[in-house]
Amino acid sequence: MEVRFKRSRVIKTLSIATLLAAGAVFHARILAQADVIINKIPYPMADSGIALAPAGAGAVTIPSAADAWGGPRTGSEATLSDRVVNYQIEATLDPVKHTVDGKQKLTWRNRSALPVSSVYLHLYMNAFESDNSTFNTEARRGPGSRDGERLKEGEWGHITLRKVLQGTAPVAWSFVHPDNGPDTDHTVVRFDLPATVAPGASTTFDIDFFTKLPRVVARTGYFDSFHLVAQWFPKIGVLELAGERGASKPRWNVHEHHAQSEFYADFGNFDIKLTAPKEYTVAATGELQGPPVEKNGMLTHHYMQGDVHDFAWMADKRSAKPLQDTWTGPGSPVVKLSVIYTPDRAASAAPAMQATKDALTYYSRTLGPYPYKTVTVVIPPYNADAASGMEYPTFFTATGHEQAAAGTLDRLALDLVTIHEFGHGYFYGILASNEVEEPLLDEGLNEYWNQRMLRDNKVEHRLSTPLLKALGVAPLIDGFGMERLGAPREEPADSLGHNAWERLQGIGPVYSRGATMMRDLEERLGKEATERAFKEYYKRWKFRHPSIADLRESLAESTGQRALVESVFAQQVYATAKVDDRIDKFSSVEEKPGPGTMVVDGKRIEETKDALDKRFDQISDAWKKANPAAKNGSGAFPYRTSIILRRRGAKVPQTLVVKFADGSTETATWDNDQRWQRYTWVKPVKAVSAELDPKRIHYLDTNKLDDTRTLESNGSASRRWTGDLSAVVSVVLSLIATL
Repeated sequence: MEVRFKRSRVIKTLSIATLLAAGAVFHARILAQADVIINKIPYPMADSGIALAPAGAGAVTIPSAADAWGGPRTGSEATLSDRVVNYQIEATLDPVKHTVDGKQKLTWRNRSALPVSSVYLHLYMNAFESDNSTFNTEARRGPGSRDGERLKEGEWGHITLRKVLQGTAPVAWSFVHPDNGPDTDHTVVRFDLPATVAPGASTTFDIDFFTKLPRVVARTGYFDSFHLVAQWFPKIGVLELAGERGASKPRWNVHEHHAQSEFYADFGNFDIKLTAPKEYTVAATGELQGPPVEKNGMLTHHYMQGDVHDFAWMADKRSAKPLQDTWTGPGSPVVKLSVIYTPDRAASAAPAMQATKDALTYYSRTLGPYPYKTVTVVIPPYNADAASGMEYPTFFTATGHEQAAAGTLDRLALDLVTIHEFGHGYFYGILASNEVEEPLLDEGLNEYWNQRMLRDNKVEHRLSTPLLKALGVAPLIDGFGMERLGAPREEPADSLGHNAWERLQGIGPVYSRGATMMRDLEERLGKEATERAFKEYYKRWKFRHPSIADLRESLAESTGQRALVESVFAQQVYATAKVDDRIDKFSSVEEKPGPGTMVVDGKRIEETKDALDKRFDQISDAWKKANPAAKNGSGAFPYRTSIILRRRGAKVPQTLVVKFADGSTETATWDNDQRWQRYTWVKPVKAVSAELDPKRIHYLDTNKLDDTRTLESNGSASRRWTGDLSAVVSVVLSLIATL
């Protein structure tokens, strides 16, 4: 079902009541815009009849057509991607007012077989113009923005369209609300065109725009002289065709900027000239085209990058000399690496460089060659941490620390964030997933591949700080174990395939539960088969925009285990299923005849309990004399071992291993739809322990502690952890006493 959008009231009359309700300052801007629209341009013409992607759209179930997005890229094409859009932007930064004055020439190609008379663009920066945007409305209601930052008086940001031309004709525009957000949200705009764009034809827009950066929030903005300029220019939406990401006919895929969502855009070419004061270090997406050109105390830096779908940059006058290196790998060009940092973050520069090189090596080997010539890492300065941990093509921000000694939590955080943000260059960048509707394809898969890399490279995770390390306290933990701890398991509320913003438990489970689900799937498919499938996924869908259904098909076809893949996707991606199997009861007792009557030599006699006990004692004594070397757990009578398993969640195949006193084991497989299962063995020896999922395949299981039972109580684990905790507490109290 397609949805209708609400037209902004700016195009219509502006009543006095509306002005009073919203405030004079707010409407001074609106009136200025309205003057351009109403007085100089005729009332907007009707749109093309091309609908918008549904509000609330999420996981796609139907695989894309073979020729979606022009078909797989073979490498013989003139460009890496099928470039749909071309951006030429000249932008000047005012680092005192924290503004960007921009002139943009945007050329867009109509891929459809329909004439297009309206196009849609994102104005992401308007998410930060007031508390009344979709972004901030959702952030107040929670779960909010990813970094929890809230803007205050004087810190707001916005983007204003000053002029829009198609050729020489002014373009009428209006704010729209594809997700039925508040009328006060201005993050999606519709251009109603003076000249229709014919099928296969291109059109060019000349756009003058003005961006006011916010105090750094949600991975964009300024602090002091540091400026991270992201989502700063008008960016055209994606016109999807039939057979692409579940579309049955052409549709515009544009969503308001939500507090939990990120981005989705067409591939194209960026030709960007950035002007800033000459004392400012500037770094950006792509390759610098020659030395900067100086004029009137300002430097203009010219960057170009093709086959990407976004562009971000930074400027700061406090930056140290960038750390630079190169990397080479099979199938990739020579890659120039740069780490931009301020002196207060110097300890993080070399570790970030090394983590980036390690990630380049791993991702190129396990997914496919890195296709670009640059990677730029920006480490934001102190008090600009809200700019940390964000990805853009060939350009990302890491985290900064005053110290980053190996084996500490700071170093672990730095390595994880650096690897994670680089990895986005594949799942968000080259594969160009729709992060808004299907965040699992980016955040979930990337988090999984991050932990996979650390596991394969045998990188240890230690929960320590410099103080604890000096005290000799540095517990080693499993990376996927950390993901499991962060994943809601008892009551998962949202399917992994759901969109980014309509989530009761927020975006976090997409990372942690998504990585855990993929780790469990790999355990069942096999490591080599999984990697083979992901290489095929990358090869088939790079530079194209796959859907969750396309991922499912790549995994199913490449591994040859369709039933397994489809079962997991049905349970965890398209639905929300708890996994909760446990050992409910465990016993192992001697099998002795009970009292009662019996027929002996044709006569019925009664054998009482006392008589039986006396006879059993005689039998047992005789057996012990005959078997003096027998170990505990064996005797004159066999043991009946009985185990009851309970299932309080989705069906998953389980293995049960029972160990016996003589060292033997019994193994059973539970792979049916029953909610419980009983297993029984009668053996000469007593059982010692029972373990469900001994290979730890199912990390999504709600509680792994109830997977193991012993007949004899064992307090070693609790004594160990209690002892460790007591030691730490004692040390801390001793230190306090000396202060």
